[in-house]
Amino acid sequence: MIYRHFNAPSRGFTQFSHEIIRHPRLSSDAVRLLTWQLSLPQGARESLSRTAERARIGACAFGRAKRQLKEEGFVHERRVQVSGGRWVTQQLVSSTPLTAERAAKLLAREPIASSQVTPSPRNPVVGAPTIDEPVTPPTDGHPEKDREAETSNPPPEVVEESPRLEEARALVGSLPLLSSALRHIPRGMRDELARLAARWLDMGHTSADVHQHILRGLPGAGTPVHRPGGLVRYLLRDVPPRELPSPHVPRSRLSARLEGTRECAGDHTQPMLFRPVDDETLCAVCT
Repeated sequence: MIYRHFNAPSRGFTQFSHEIIRHPRLSSDAVRLLTWQLSLPQGARESLSRTAERARIGACAFGRAKRQLKEEGFVHERRVQVSGGRWVTQQLVSSTPLTAERAAKLLAREPIASSQVTPSPRNPVVGAPTIDEPVTPPTDGHPEKDREAETSNPPPEVVEESPRLEEARALVGSLPLLSSALRHIPRGMRDELARLAARWLDMGHTSADVHQHILRGLPGAGTPVHRPGGLVRYLLRDVPPRELPSPHVPRSRLSARLEGTRECAGDHTQPMLFRPVDDETLCAVCT
């Protein structure tokens, strides 16, 4: 027999539908990613990838969880071109499954939407919302906050002026030689990846450091990488400080017979070793 003991929290809680927690087609990582997103405070602007990082969901597991949430209608994305010709990604996170048409109408309300839209948990649980509902509040519920230039995958800092940008482009161009999993990086992503790699070079890392970091982040042998460009972008997003090797101070090695001896500070033709009794610096002859 199973017994359960449960104390309802008085604060710091979020109401979830049992349909999310008991969903037959969502993995535990997908449920954790969705419930974490829906539990964020009003006005939070945390991307799905950042949530996965905080929840300790690996890159491959995150990709699978996100794909499941998109297939079930809990997550929708679209690409939007903004000023300067740059493309950004809008994400819509919902507590109930939405059709692609409904999500597109919600995302189209603003030309440049926020990085993510976390609906209020007060949405109806049963049935897909329609655009003609007069009373039910909209599922998106944009928080009142400046949403300009917020993206689910934040664009890298502009480093076109970096003197290492050409070296970074060469670094990215050689990635297919590192592993067969990196052979199909989209050509359109190379400039973005070069800007990310340039940040590593500007922080003192070498091209070999970047290559080793990417190789450590690849999945094990036999595991396919469906979006190699997105994986490399994820791996290069955060630049750790470069660890410099500690200076090595060579120490003189004495034989066991000479351990504990000290060189006399007196005037000798050749170095004179003696074994001090206390803290004396002169041998018995000099004293």
